[in-house]
Amino acid sequence: MTDATPVTPAPPSETPDQATEHAGPGETQDLAARGSNRSQRPDSDAFKAFITSGWAPRAALDVEPLPAAPFTVARRAALSARFPGARLVVPAGPLKTRSNDTDYRFRPHSAFAHLTGYGTDQEPDAVLVLHPVEPGTGDAGSDHHAVLYVRPLAARDTEEFYADARYGEFWVGARPSLDDVTTATGVEARHVDELRDALAKDVGAGGVMLLVVAGADEAVEALVEAIRAEAGVDEAAEDQELSEAEWLARAEAAYRRTDAALVEAVSELRLVKDAHEVEQMREAVAATIAGFEEVVRSLPRALGHRRGERVIETTFDAHARLEGNTVGYETIAAAGEHATTLHWIRNDGVVRTGELVLLDAGVEVDSLYTADVTRTLPVDGEFTDVQRRVYQAVLDAADAAFAVAVPGARFRDVHAAAMEVIAARLEEWGLLPVSAAESLSPEGQQHRRWMVHGTSHHLGLDVHDCAQARRELYLDGVLEPGMVFTIEPGLYFKADDLAVPAEYRGIGVRIEDDVLVTADGNENLSAALPRRPEDVEAWMARLRG
Repeated sequence: MTDATPVTPAPPSETPDQATEHAGPGETQDLAARGSNRSQRPDSDAFKAFITSGWAPRAALDVEPLPAAPFTVARRAALSARFPGARLVVPAGPLKTRSNDTDYRFRPHSAFAHLTGYGTDQEPDAVLVLHPVEPGTGDAGSDHHAVLYVRPLAARDTEEFYADARYGEFWVGARPSLDDVTTATGVEARHVDELRDALAKDVGAGGVMLLVVAGADEAVEALVEAIRAEAGVDEAAEDQELSEAEWLARAEAAYRRTDAALVEAVSELRLVKDAHEVEQMREAVAATIAGFEEVVRSLPRALGHRRGERVIETTFDAHARLEGNTVGYETIAAAGEHATTLHWIRNDGVVRTGELVLLDAGVEVDSLYTADVTRTLPVDGEFTDVQRRVYQAVLDAADAAFAVAVPGARFRDVHAAAMEVIAARLEEWGLLPVSAAESLSPEGQQHRRWMVHGTSHHLGLDVHDCAQARRELYLDGVLEPGMVFTIEPGLYFKADDLAVPAEYRGIGVRIEDDVLVTADGNENLSAALPRRPEDVEAWMARLRG
């Protein structure tokens, strides 16, 4: 990697060498300055004049409206309706340090991506603000006007052009201009330097409420807090004698004026996917299925490697990076007993003949929507009798869950249906210390020893999407067409589990599919990936020739 130290001008009293490389006798160099000790870049006026001149006019970026742009208008309008009169701040987030002065590849906050249509690595430090306007006079007849505050492309006669390792064109390529941003998103774009004044406008007692999506950008949150403090927004109101009903009503109204309410709202907006989101989910699933096929072809190589699990992991991850943006989460490539560890992502184990390998993986496409699919595969291509027995039980539980994942049912019903099958099979095999009925009671739950996780979670921009939604809309929520979630029962018998016969120990099985609720039932988006044990065997045989 090239030296990523920006060229920082020295104070007038120091030469560049004195500023970046030497402290005086008996002096201690400031820690913050030491990152530039290795820099050997010039800082002379002659260098600056030469590097900022002699460039051909920039070629225009090839910018087209984002595919999501027609849909993001409605998403912003829906958010606007929940917060009349409030200024809503949705940061993309900053670059995040991986180590010292190297950053992780940027990914915008999911709420920002959902409301702007930006994906891949766009746009660090950007902030979407919904400014309140007269009711009905805003964007698409809403009560807000959206503005994107971004860091646009700097001119070539600026230090940012050649010296800024995070944002400079010389280092990271050309950034979009303000006009480019507006063309892509359909949202008015302004320089991020204008953000503070824009946020502070009319904020104060009796004025505009200022709310920010917490957890996205600490610097933006701190700015919002500072503006509130300056405006006296957080001063306590006088105590009043209120009835319980009045108190509850005021408490609810007060909550609706909090950052937590905004975080909740941007999460709940994604519970039901629009047509563009469903299309992106289909693309993510299709790319994921192709990645599973690549893994099956790589199994002979995995068998011969001391870290066979990493052969599987890197095969899938390379496919995700080539065909999408990246993986939607760290790939679980768990062979043998590792499959009984639910989130095994170390992936440093061997892959042995006669065992199973559990692959839980998903491609995140450029729009940032991700699939989440699991298959448990026999390394040899054929299940043993006991492996097939466990696998079939898990598959039957999944099928039972699919049967109830229809409009009008509750989200919790999906899990309950799967658990009835799991408990019945464990009773049939003589593994439960009580009857299946007793185990299924709230006071029992002994069957959960072998499946401690839930059966489903919403899926979309986040692998665990809509995580900040209210319980009554998530776990207790009624299923609606357009919802997308996983169905993923499993059974996990650890190698040292003395509560089961030896033949089960070390076997972990999970089957996970992505389901779309439709008007008349549901669709298994990942159905093209074989599920029945005999179909899995035939599929593996075909792929491996």
